[in-house]
Amino acid sequence: MKPRQRLRKGIILTSFFLFPATFYYFSPVLIVESSSKGIINGSFIIFLLLFISSLVFGRVFCGWVCPAAGCQESIFPVINKVVTGGDFIKWLIWLPWILSIMILSIRAGGYSKVDFFYRTTHGLSIGNYQGLLAYLFVLLVLIVLPAFIIGKRSFCHHLCWMAPFMILGRKIHSAFKWQTLFLKADPEICKNCRTCTQNCPMSLPVDKMVMSKKMENVECVLCGTCVDGCKQGAIKYYWGKN
Repeated sequence: MKPRQRLRKGIILTSFFLFPATFYYFSPVLIVESSSKGIINGSFIIFLLLFISSLVFGRVFCGWVCPAAGCQESIFPVINKVVTGGDFIKWLIWLPWILSIMILSIRAGGYSKVDFFYRTTHGLSIGNYQGLLAYLFVLLVLIVLPAFIIGKRSFCHHLCWMAPFMILGRKIHSAFKWQTLFLKADPEICKNCRTCTQNCPMSLPVDKMVMSKKMENVECVLCGTCVDGCKQGAIKYYWGKN
């Protein structure tokens, strides 16, 4: 494993180990509850920051930092089944959720207070058994179980409520074409070994993307697995206008 991938794995695994402490800052439920009271909570701020960061860095968070990514990749040695299709499902979850947040905040008369540590205990999540049950439900039912039944990183493809924020940010970037981090491929030196596709944690057809020179994909998390796994160096990170 290349040093960059060891670093990435170390970061997302550490993020996963800290998930019990940070769980509430990614909660889709607490943002609804706080919005009904006119409060901007921690998850509101985190989701906003994810959207802003995606305008420049795409879904780097998903590939390098997300605790759910650490959880899913930690079980790759056990289940490494390729996921195909169904990416629209998360939008069926996200749209009603966003609408409910908007409606509740309007009914509350707008946001009047910022409480980043809303419902946490000294800034830490899971201060009671209800929080523990919620955490275990998300971890086991929404993240781990789909990976075993459907395939690797199924949560990212089908259920993640955070991914749409970053997908929208990436699409906005694509419309304005400002400088950003992206992948660039050289099909002329590609040996078509398909190692990139076989190792892609998001089950993307990377070899076909290389041959078409179209490396932009809304499900790409810029993890660099294809970059560091290509012996020919046919795929590289680039910074600039895509």
